[in-house]
Amino acid sequence: MTSFFLFLSSVFKWSFGFFDFAGNVINWILFLVASAIFTYWCYVLVAKLGGDKDKEYFSPTEGNHPYYDPKIYKKESK
Repeated sequence: MTSFFLFLSSVFKWSFGFFDFAGNVINWILFLVASAIFTYWCYVLVAKLGGDKDKEYFSPTEGNHPYYDPKIYKKESK
């Protein structure tokens, strides 16, 4: 019976080492993905919108959905 518990202990020790390794791999993958997204975000801010290029940007929804629409929110006079 002692050998069974020693075997079970070695299995648990191996599984914790495996989860530690898998966690490190997932951590590095998430770090690389986040770094790529951050680099792309910086590229968009500097290359596409930098140097007053943002003034040339046209928003297709600008003015179509106002925060305050007087047709909807009008005071009822009594």
